[in-house]
Amino acid sequence: MKKSADDNQGLVKIRLDKWLWAARFYRTRTLAKQAIESGRVHYAGSRVKTSKEISVGDELTIRQGSATAMTEKTVVVEALSAQRGNATAAEVLYSETKESETRRAYYAEQRKLANLARPDNKPNKKERRDLQRFKSNQD
Repeated sequence: MKKSADDNQGLVKIRLDKWLWAARFYRTRTLAKQAIESGRVHYAGSRVKTSKEISVGDELTIRQGSATAMTEKTVVVEALSAQRGNATAAEVLYSETKESETRRAYYAEQRKLANLARPDNKPNKKERRDLQRFKSNQD
């Protein structure tokens, strides 16, 4: 028998990996499980197991992304759901803390500023030769 959306409202606790999947932090439950096991998900400041049961009001710290553009979010669980819905339905399940939002904005700005040091395009053949000539004259 399938559970309806109304059945999920009565949930008191749910497994962490299932909630992360339903809240669309990870594409699959397997990816959510791997993230938890590798220490990218913290509950109340400490590492947790995949089977940890969470409830409304719990605070989670979630790191996502690649090593160069990793973002860390601190979210508060607002609702529980065992079913994965669309993005607007997933937004209802959590709220990000203000400190987390400002920290992410700051690091995004820093990454943007670090990219400004790079040129927009690669040097052409003449510019490469000029650079090599300049470097060899410096030695």
